[in-house]
Amino acid sequence: MNMLNDGRFAQLMTRLHADAEAADALFVRTIMARLAASNDPMAQAAAEMIADERINYRAVCHDHADHFLAVTPAYGRFLYAMARACKATRIVEFGTSMGISTLYLAAALRDNGGGRLIGSELEPAKAARARAHIDAAGLSDLVEIREGDALETLKDVGVEVDLALIDGAWSLYLPVLQLIEPSLRPGAVILAENAFAQDYLDYVRNPASGFIAQTMPIDEGRGNEFAVRVL
Repeated sequence: MNMLNDGRFAQLMTRLHADAEAADALFVRTIMARLAASNDPMAQAAAEMIADERINYRAVCHDHADHFLAVTPAYGRFLYAMARACKATRIVEFGTSMGISTLYLAAALRDNGGGRLIGSELEPAKAARARAHIDAAGLSDLVEIREGDALETLKDVGVEVDLALIDGAWSLYLPVLQLIEPSLRPGAVILAENAFAQDYLDYVRNPASGFIAQTMPIDEGRGNEFAVRVL
């Protein structure tokens, strides 16, 4: 038995994914319309959104305070599997949101025998809801959510990191990675969802940076980038 097959956990995740779909439906339709109107759909739309964030990423994040912006069930299971495969006991997450991805990772920690997940969330209301969801799953003892700007909250994670999930403001992917990079152990896995920022992709795909990286086919089109620390 693992947590993904536990009835209580499975019911919670089914409910949260349904809540996420309902809360984000209008936003998703808006984004899809924006993509359809673009000559180079994903690249152009992503570049425009990243440009907006670079002006004021705090304001952009606040605009999404009611959106889950959650991982899909398929990607959630992938997160769980990766954390189990690398026997992670120390995980960092940038962009906790309502805590759906956090739950998959914390479930893996539980099934790995324990550990610690440090998450960062800018929006106080999201952090509160994430904590409530994590408590409902019985995983609060494994998770610390640091409320505030990740460029501050993740300055000192205090542990060597086995796995990092980067899934917050797109414009901050590279700054956040470089912030936690000194804590990444050799062989650490870095998973970035919606990795459309070209500076981030250029960095993790450059062998001189000390990573091996490639785009994952899971949820194709969502820019899921997989990297491993090899230095």
